[in-house]
Amino acid sequence: MPVIAASTQLTCFGDGSRTWDALTQGRCGARPFDPTTAARLNVGAGYPIAGGSDPGRAAGWLVTVLRAAVAQAGVDAHRERVVVVVGTGLRQLADVEHWALTATPCPVDKLHFGSAVRAALPGVRDIVTLANACSAGGHALAMAQDLVDAGEADVAVAAAADTTTLSMQAMIGRVADRPTERVRPFDRDRTGVLLGDGAAAVVVAPAGRAGPRLARLLATGLSCDAVHETAPDVGGMTRAMRDALHRADREARDVRVVVAHGTGTALNDPAECRAIHEVILADRGDPWVTALKGAIGHTSGAAALCGVDVALRGLRVGAVPPVVGLGVPLAEADGVRLVRDRPVAVPGSLTQVNSFGFGGVNAVTLLEPAC
Repeated sequence: MPVIAASTQLTCFGDGSRTWDALTQGRCGARPFDPTTAARLNVGAGYPIAGGSDPGRAAGWLVTVLRAAVAQAGVDAHRERVVVVVGTGLRQLADVEHWALTATPCPVDKLHFGSAVRAALPGVRDIVTLANACSAGGHALAMAQDLVDAGEADVAVAAAADTTTLSMQAMIGRVADRPTERVRPFDRDRTGVLLGDGAAAVVVAPAGRAGPRLARLLATGLSCDAVHETAPDVGGMTRAMRDALHRADREARDVRVVVAHGTGTALNDPAECRAIHEVILADRGDPWVTALKGAIGHTSGAAALCGVDVALRGLRVGAVPPVVGLGVPLAEADGVRLVRDRPVAVPGSLTQVNSFGFGGVNAVTLLEPAC
């Protein structure tokens, strides 16, 4: 069973430590748009990383988290066979938009993350990029575990990066009745999702490798239901949950903490509550459930690994942060033990991280403390 040797993330609050502090303090990182932009897009705010307006910013954030994670784990790509798997939802779309709006030539060789990864980790053996919507980071983590388990890599790094784009914001605005000012996961009066800038990296290593051991990476369950282009499917969610439990040889009732996908949208939140009911509560489980997007926004392909980073910090200190922005829970959350207002103490135990993407690409990861 492989271990997670290092993890880091970058959000609107800063690095993983600053993000954890903001979550436990119940802070919201949303920043309002100027009135003209808000009116034009019908989107009121976003969750930006400071200074993130230049072309190539997503690749730059990816370099930052990769360098931090491999340094933390003591990875030497010249001595170890290292593979990096990058998950992303939007890839370099923000750069394409910039070049289109400024009528400048588009350097095609910059439209992938390979050069950024090689700059961050000279000597890396191979780089794979997965564009799997909002669960891309979870799929990258599943592939990283497979590479280590199969002996195809001495160390595998699952990484992810995404930045806000005009086209995605315009799409959000088209389906909203009014501009959303903040994300409110599982709240009765939620008004919709907002995008957040984000990047994260997780180092996966064999259990016998010398170095840090943050947690055991039990499994990532996957499903691809393809029921609808954008709407979630409860059946696909539950299949990913059960696949993770089966691979990990664990019972649903043993899950003590769920880091939910929690987008604050009319379709995802009720569906995710139903899936938790059908899999965990139906097996007499009663986990604490939290969600991050009220604090950091929807970081697209980076969302799963941002959730993993928070889960790892929670395992270390025995605490679960609250759902930022949650006032009155929606009716479908009845019986779901949502963390509200302040962190709760939960001794290190089995933790589940949900990520669900457009088209029904779902990934659910299970972690537990390292022995």
